[in-house]
Amino acid sequence: MTSKPLIRSIAATTHGRYLVDAPSTGRPLPLLVGFHGYAETAEIHLDNLRRIPASAEWLLAAVQALHPFYAKKSGNVVACWMTSLDREHAMRDNSNYVGAVVSQIGAEHSRNGCLVYAGFSQGVAMACRAAAWSGHPCHALLLLCGNIPEELKEDRTIRFPPILLARGRTDDWYTREKMDLDLEFLNARHVPVQPLVFEGGHAWSEEYLQAAGAFLRRIADPGARRE
Repeated sequence: MTSKPLIRSIAATTHGRYLVDAPSTGRPLPLLVGFHGYAETAEIHLDNLRRIPASAEWLLAAVQALHPFYAKKSGNVVACWMTSLDREHAMRDNSNYVGAVVSQIGAEHSRNGCLVYAGFSQGVAMACRAAAWSGHPCHALLLLCGNIPEELKEDRTIRFPPILLARGRTDDWYTREKMDLDLEFLNARHVPVQPLVFEGGHAWSEEYLQAAGAFLRRIADPGARRE
């Protein structure tokens, strides 16, 4: 009879990659850090961040998830943030990874102190966890087509910054019911939230990009952040 193996965990060092788009303005800039969706890449996400109208006035960074794999159809290398296996370890590893990325960007580029995290689809949960656990004060969240993680909702010590929360009307993954639950939670916790439902599905839309641009302009205003 084969005995059941013991399961152990051990910390391991790995390398992540991220992309930075630094405008040549000669002055300190706010920082927008984004997290891609499942089976995407940092390149895809950075291209979408650049589409936001206000992005030229921001230092942009797109972080690549630590778990690469080959896409079945294209064979391209893509990535995901986590699976159900060793989920608790992955959440902390990812948050520490993002904290290190933000610290390194700050050491290499001139920042003005304003930090916003943005997430699309699976990256929404990553953006929320980064705001809670990465160790850097976060001034706002851009959340597109993804839900707030349950473990953060259960933690009463977490203070959420202002949020733009958006979904496509025909999105069958981040459904109306899921968004309603997130809005109910945020309103109960008195978190400033701007909901947006746009025409489209599980994707970036022009309406969302315009709303995100206006939202970022308000967050970049130091007077608005003090309100």
